[in-house]
Amino acid sequence: MQLTGFDYQRVPVADGVALNVAVAGSGSPVVLLHGFPQTHLMWRHVAADLAADHTVLCPDLRGYGDSDKPDGTDPRTYSKRTMAADVVALARAFGHDRFALAGHDRGALVAIRAGLDHPETIAHLASLDVLPTLDMWDVLHGANAAVAFHLYLMAQPPGLPETLIGAAPDAFFGHFLDAWSGPGDALPADVRAEYLRASREAVPSIVADYRASATIDVEHDTADREAGNRLRMPVTVLQQDWGAALGYDAEAVWRVWAGDLDHRTVTSGHFMAEQGPAEVIKALRELLTRTTG
Repeated sequence: MQLTGFDYQRVPVADGVALNVAVAGSGSPVVLLHGFPQTHLMWRHVAADLAADHTVLCPDLRGYGDSDKPDGTDPRTYSKRTMAADVVALARAFGHDRFALAGHDRGALVAIRAGLDHPETIAHLASLDVLPTLDMWDVLHGANAAVAFHLYLMAQPPGLPETLIGAAPDAFFGHFLDAWSGPGDALPADVRAEYLRASREAVPSIVADYRASATIDVEHDTADREAGNRLRMPVTVLQQDWGAALGYDAEAVWRVWAGDLDHRTVTSGHFMAEQGPAEVIKALRELLTRTTG
């Protein structure tokens, strides 16, 4: 499946790694990063709107969709630092040395890392429904952590999670698509089938991405926290009310990382770009008008 009105390219971003990317529009650049267990198609409503007056790039992350899936034995291969460097290289391949970046779920973790590692490159940053990696682990306690069982499963050493998930990939990935989409037609049958196909074909790399978030990504976040490194650009955060559900102050957690912060709680559910695209579009358009300081 493809985004209507978008052109498609495969763009080399690192040695042996090319990303599948959909491109449309003209004007100031915006890069949109998808989440789990999805592909760039999750942005189909939002991207079409933004392309009216922005250059919009929608890639599949490395390890996902139709992008390359390098071996993940080396934890650096799927570190968010490496994946963020992919995104910066992708934008530069289109001539953009500075751009706005929005990410959902896994893509938001990549976006946050890009903002920390490349502050002069990321002009605006939006995060949809995650906490920074270090804080994500900190707020999961006791029985409430069961909602994130997949984080713990895919954090295990190589072999076990790949075998278990690979034995019934549609059941595993379909669980999240169904549980997180809620009632309604946010995920049409053809889109759901495409997400399942893409995920089924990417079990080892998806696991490697999650495993990195329990290892090397924690190291990188810890180093930034200890150094007092923060996001310097205007930041918008859209989240479900996870703070109330898990017992923490979500906005306070984010203020540690971002001084120029617009934190919003939404009711549209985890797949908010598909369940409530108008709200996401409004928030992103407002973010793009903000200036630092």
